[in-house]
Amino acid sequence: MNEQNPSLREKLSFAAKGIFSKVFPKPRRAWLPTGCLKLLDTLHEALPSMSLIASDFSYLPDVSIPGDRAPLVSSKKDGKTLDHSNYLDAQGDADIFFPTNFWLLEQIDHHCSGFSQEQKNRGAFKPVKSRRTIILDSAAFMEEFGLPLKTRTKDGYNPLLDDFRNTKFYLSVPTHNKM
Repeated sequence: MNEQNPSLREKLSFAAKGIFSKVFPKPRRAWLPTGCLKLLDTLHEALPSMSLIASDFSYLPDVSIPGDRAPLVSSKKDGKTLDHSNYLDAQGDADIFFPTNFWLLEQIDHHCSGFSQEQKNRGAFKPVKSRRTIILDSAAFMEEFGLPLKTRTKDGYNPLLDDFRNTKFYLSVPTHNKM
């Protein structure tokens, strides 16, 4: 009976750790788009009826920096690309690319336009305007708004549709409907 107790104890311990980790998950590092928030807030303040078309990376391959929406930090030395494991490693000579979470971008856009505040506070300082938004991957955007028939090569390759699969477009326009 003593031989079975450690096994039972291990099973109970494992089950308890599993339940505990689900109830109290370990916090994860996340990179927040504070620059995006400030830019959209400034744009909506200066141009409350603006239309917006934005394009960016939706994900970045082989990012070695930990965290949600972590940047890819890259520099070139002697013609070779070097990716860094820390954004502080290559001060002054590195490119820093952040992926954009387009769902979060949409939420920030609605918040900065005043649209998201309408339910919470009818007496908001910003005018409440509804916005129509759409998120398209680059190929879908180019199919809709580009001229893909004129950019196809003889072998069928089309850079407008086949390149930049890790990018998206965000379109946001006011509907002028006051709630």
